[in-house]
Amino acid sequence: MSKVKTGFFCSNCGYESAKWIGKCPSCGNWNTFQEEIIHKEKPNPENGWKNYHEEKRDFKIIALHQISSNEQPRIITEDAELNRVLGGGIVPGSIVLIAGEPGIGKSTLFLQNGLLMKDVITLYISGEESEQQIKMRADRLNIHHDQFYLLTETNTQTIFQEIKKLRPQLVIVDSIQTIQSPFIESSPGSVSQIRESAAEFQRFAKETNTPVFLIGHITKEGSIAGPKILEHMVDTVLQFEGDRHYAYRILRTLKNRFGSTAELGIYEMTSAGMRGVNNPSEILITQKEDRLSGIAIAATIEGMRPLLIEVQALVTQSVYGTPQRTVSGFDLRRLQLLLAVLEKRGGFHFGVKDVFLNIAGGLKVEDPSIDLAVLCALLSSYEDIPLPHQICFAGEIGLSGEIRAVNRIEQRIAEAEKLGFEKIIVSKYNLPAGSNGQKGLNNPQHSIEIITKGRVDELYQYLF
Repeated sequence: MSKVKTGFFCSNCGYESAKWIGKCPSCGNWNTFQEEIIHKEKPNPENGWKNYHEEKRDFKIIALHQISSNEQPRIITEDAELNRVLGGGIVPGSIVLIAGEPGIGKSTLFLQNGLLMKDVITLYISGEESEQQIKMRADRLNIHHDQFYLLTETNTQTIFQEIKKLRPQLVIVDSIQTIQSPFIESSPGSVSQIRESAAEFQRFAKETNTPVFLIGHITKEGSIAGPKILEHMVDTVLQFEGDRHYAYRILRTLKNRFGSTAELGIYEMTSAGMRGVNNPSEILITQKEDRLSGIAIAATIEGMRPLLIEVQALVTQSVYGTPQRTVSGFDLRRLQLLLAVLEKRGGFHFGVKDVFLNIAGGLKVEDPSIDLAVLCALLSSYEDIPLPHQICFAGEIGLSGEIRAVNRIEQRIAEAEKLGFEKIIVSKYNLPAGSNGQKGLNNPQHSIEIITKGRVDELYQYLF
């Protein structure tokens, strides 16, 4: 009997050590090392993928100029949002990791996409739910697919034996934290199990040219559970996020070897599954008959997509000694900075006021171009005067009270024009194009009126 080999792994970053140490040399965290059995038995060489496809793949040295650079045909899904995020469809042989909060809708989204791909033999591997639970969810989605197969199993050897029988064209694993390899004698979800299971799926994907989706868990800090090497092994990392109290979900790209990492998809959670939102601006702006104070529309960019979102502000007299500053979907420190600019450069006494700020729709916005809309919403609520109808804003506020230029202004103006806005206020430093390059307006011929301002006091005089 060979001696069982053990090792110590950092549960935070996956660093391996031969003995227990208090502080991890890689990530610097204390008391994160856990002992795990590494090796139990040797993998069976018959479990390779030599006979999976008829064509043989030769592994030999080849000169770079001899390789043909033909674009691989992608698998185009029925979900336009997923196609956009992946860079134009699913690349054969790619391995994609999707992570998100529990209950956010990861399993629903990929079960739905698997069922919608009628011409693709799809295998859905679940280590968390029974066949009956998945069948109930599929009935709720009301999509029928004759070539969609289920496997509720966690052992990788059993999974790959079934894969060889079925020969699917797409594999969805829900979730990688529940899968275990018999070659590692530690519990599912441990660092070594996640690493080995992901490595086996990676070998399968690359050697058989079959795309694999791995659904993953996240930790309470919000990072993807398991070792950091999991994110390095896969080709694409997607983050599925949103507030469970709102209907909207955002699919964001964190890493993509086959496309841009600036893309994002927006979904609406409905009783019949996830519905892709083609024009999110129309949904994020509330339709109101009466003009109300404290509301401004911001032209922002999320990833590569221009969005128009509604900023709501409420400024009231402070009852207690210390005024409150409450925000939802915006950075609190950024709000305090804008209030300080208004106090110093505009002479407004926000120091004795309670300030509440909300981004409608449950979105979290980090684009600095929303500054101008936030500032105008605050002034509108402070003066209790509604802003003019059909006007939106795009600009960053500097500490000296100037309105700074923002990038990709053309896309923002085009989105506002498409939604029927009559005026957009931008920084005067966005005009003319000249030497500003990307920040300038290349085509000033718009039906929407473009108003340029350079300072906060000029903007106040114009609006109020």
